[in-house]
Amino acid sequence: MKNQIFRMILSIALLSIFSGTALAADVVLTPFGQSPDAMMVRVVLKKLGIDGRLEKLLQADELQDEKVLITVVAGSSKGLGEAGIDKDAEIERMKTLAAAAGAKGMKVLVMHIGGKGRRGTLTDVFIVESVPMADALIVVEGGDYDGLFTGLVEGKELQMLIAPSVRGTSEPLQQVLTEWGVLQ
Repeated sequence: MKNQIFRMILSIALLSIFSGTALAADVVLTPFGQSPDAMMVRVVLKKLGIDGRLEKLLQADELQDEKVLITVVAGSSKGLGEAGIDKDAEIERMKTLAAAAGAKGMKVLVMHIGGKGRRGTLTDVFIVESVPMADALIVVEGGDYDGLFTGLVEGKELQMLIAPSVRGTSEPLQQVLTEWGVLQ
């Protein structure tokens, strides 16, 4: 009897501890442009209690039962080279991936966390391609210094949240993931 009561109390305690966190299967994360920025977003997710799966070259057929696809946009020639792909192959990968995510009913969150320093011709191409895929955007201050993101979301019902820094993405990230039912 004592053993059953102990197990029940332990189960309730564990449930209450983990009820505000997301399961790892709720979020999958991939870079769009093969920069290391996605790893920084993964650290922010972990601080929110989400152990999201990070896949550098995530393919459409590798989607599982996640609720959210987070793609972190920043072009890296070095990263593309290491991955053995070019700009066009990366764009095609992401278009196919976003379409598959949509077909599965997943939400797509596009993030640009590198600010002005991560902008440039290559990144801008990826930004232009990524915004139409998004259900929401999180952009670090300075990332929209020239109004590129603002122009791309103009006239669309697309939520764009501005974060003060990479570390400051936790608040808008928490807001979006709560709205989407990943966090409580």
